[in-house]
Parts: sequence; C-alpha cells; structure tokens
Amino acid sequence: MAAGVPGRITTVPGMPPVVDPRNLYSETAAGKLSPALAGDLERIYVPNLRSNDVYVVDPREMKVVDRFKVGRSPQHIVPSWDLRTLWVTNNAEGRTDGSLTPIDPKTGKPGAPVPVDDPYNMYATPDGKSAIVVAEARKRLDFRDPQTMAMQYSIDVPGCPGINHADFSIDGRYAYFTCEFSGSLAKIDLVDRQVLGYLKLQMPATRFKEAKKPRTEPGKIWEPGESEICTVTKGMPQDIRSSPDGSKLYIADMHADGVHVVDGASFKQIGFIPTSIGAHGLYPSRDGKRLYVANRGSHKIHGPRLGDGGVTVIDFATDQVVARWAVPGGGSPDMGNVSADGKWLWLAARYDDVIYRFDTTTGDVAQVKVGAEPHGLTVWPQPGRYSLGHTGNLR
Repeated sequence: MAAGVPGRITTVPGMPPVVDPRNLYSETAAGKLSPALAGDLERIYVPNLRSNDVYVVDPREMKVVDRFKVGRSPQHIVPSWDLRTLWVTNNAEGRTDGSLTPIDPKTGKPGAPVPVDDPYNMYATPDGKSAIVVAEARKRLDFRDPQTMAMQYSIDVPGCPGINHADFSIDGRYAYFTCEFSGSLAKIDLVDRQVLGYLKLQMPATRFKEAKKPRTEPGKIWEPGESEICTVTKGMPQDIRSSPDGSKLYIADMHADGVHVVDGASFKQIGFIPTSIGAHGLYPSRDGKRLYVANRGSHKIHGPRLGDGGVTVIDFATDQVVARWAVPGGGSPDMGNVSADGKWLWLAARYDDVIYRFDTTTGDVAQVKVGAEPHGLTVWPQPGRYSLGHTGNLR
C-alpha cells in the first residue's frame, strides 16, 4: 500500500481515487457502467492480423454485423482512457507505415487513421494525460497526446526485447511491462520517467508436453496432460495483471505453461502457478475474485489449428486452479475480455479464425467465424471509470 492515510491509497496527481484498497477492480463490477457509455453499441470488435480488417460482432445475435479495412497488421483494439474511442493498433510488423484507427463506440464505425510508428499495443498513464504506444520493435515506449497522438516524450527500454503487455501499480506510479523475447519484466517509474530495473522470470522444472490432438473427448474433463522436463532457459511472458489488492503481479508465460507471481514492491518472483500449454491472456472476473487464463495450446508463436488450448481459472485468494474449460474439438484461446455482466468470457482464437464465448459459470463454449488470425479483441461496453489500455484494462 502506498504511503498516506491508513486504509487509503495515495495516488499520483490526476489519477481517480482508489475506492477499495482491497480490490482495485471494485469499479469494474457488473452494473457499474460509466454514464459516458450511454448509447454505446453492445459489440465485440475483432482485429484480424492477416486480413487487415476488423469484424464487428453482435453478442446477442452471435453474428458478424459489420466489417471494415484498417491499417496493416492490426494487433489490438484499445479503449481510450476517457472511454470515448476504441483505437485499433496497426503496427505494420517491421515496416514504417504503422497507424491507429479510431472507432466511435456509439456508431461502431471507423474514423480516419492516424500515422503512428510501430503501435504494437497501447496503454494510458493512470492520470489520463498520455497514451502509451508500445513500440515493440523499437524497444521503446512513446508517450503521446491521448487525443491527437502527437508525440510528448519517449522512454527507451533497451533491456526489454519484445516489450508488449503491461499493468500498473495501485497508486499509479509504476508500470510493469513484459519482455516477450528475453523472458523478463521491466519496471518503469512513470513519475520520474525512467526504467528502474528488469526481473528475469524463473522457468519451472517441468512444463506441459504438447499433444498431437486435443484431449477434449465428450464427457472428459480437460486436463493439461503429460509433463516434460523444461529445457527452455527463458520464458515468453505475455499478459500481466495485478492482484485485487495491488500487492502481486500475475504474468502469463507461453513457454512456462503457467503464471509467474511477482511481489510488486520488492520486484521479486514469489511463486508460479501451472495452468496449461501456451498461457497467454489474463482477465479478472467482474467480482474481482477469479483470474481467467487463456492458454493458446502451443509453445509456438504460430501454432497449429485445433490445438490443445483452453481456459484455466485461478482463485485470487488462494492462487489455486479452481476450474478448467476445454474448447470442444480443440482451439487456441488468446486475448479478449469479460462481458459487462460477467456472464461471458470472449476470446479470439489466434490460430483458428473464430472467436469464443465461454460461459463463466459452466465453461460451455460457442463460436463465431471471423477473419484471418484474430488477435486482441475487445468487448464493449465494459464497466469502469477509466481505461489503462490493452483490450480493456479498466479501473
């Protein structure tokens, strides 16, 4: 807990107050939609990496109701800090013609793209003064005006190849970014605008063995399957999320097949939770009690179709796995978010050109066909006062 009045969090200037120090997700509970979202369409927005377009899905009808072209290699759809724009991050993968495409959530229609260098992912400072464009190929964080995207300043992160996903300390001072290609974590001081250090994440002694076919026969409970000695020396960390009280960080690792647990204050690893093959996306439940882990089903960046992917559910209070949900016939759950009412977990199937809707009570799965290689979809609207970015890291 940050210094200040006992039981309260002293936040950085301009950041909305922490309502419940025991649960920083308290304002993202079901029913807590911001008045700013009145009239916004209920939609799932899906960026398709290889077809360079966005599919718009009506979640009630379970069908695609619109599609439109965007820039090259759309990676994620990111709600702005003020919740009024959904930004498509088109990073152009190795080229110099990256862009951001704005979507108006009231109409579901795109606006004119804004040229931006290498926008692989995007976040926001907790005070809302800057959009943080994650320039992955440049090993750099570009802080930009959240409306115009004009450059404000940059922070170089040379020790973080593959800088990618992020989360923020409960007081808003620090950001923690995963470094996909070095198996580490970077800690950034947002106030003093500097890198404080890196943490190499420790690989487990064993990890899960990739199956030749998914273990999803009718009536059979999905389990991770056989393990093997882990000979990989560095992980491939992906998504990262804070514990409800802000004391711990959970980091999904595609090579470790589970979630690293790191103490935020000391910046040291304190645990590891095996989940399944290719742990990737992390999403807290609407009541802040559980963490949904999307496992792609492969250790490879480009995995097979109909793989052994699924969802693992972790109890925040105990750090124990409490449920496992299969994709019937196999699949590749990747990134997405939880519906506003908390009843559904929506995830893109990275290798299978569909999106999934998991029932958060039973784990039952429904699918909708979308474009080529769906990636960081977002669910809209979502409860919360402001967005810290990615596919809807709201608080």
